[in-house]
Amino acid sequence: MKTMSAEDLDRRFDDGEDVSDYVDWSQAKRPGVEIEHVEVDLPKWLLKRIDAEAERLGTTRQSLLAQWISEKVEDDQAAK
Repeated sequence: MKTMSAEDLDRRFDDGEDVSDYVDWSQAKRPGVEIEHVEVDLPKWLLKRIDAEAERLGTTRQSLLAQWISEKVEDDQAAK
């Protein structure tokens, strides 16, 4: 793998250059987005509506619920 200074990497990235040869993607981490499993009990009628909306949007129930919860939390934070 090629190497360069952080400043040079930042500059090249900001200039729109491809810096893929300088990044070891196998070591990449996304702090703050680690996944944790949770269980939520919901009534069947609600799950049916959620599943129908997920199917309409071409996504999964889990992805749709995560998106909705994230949007709700962000909206609540913005309102404060």
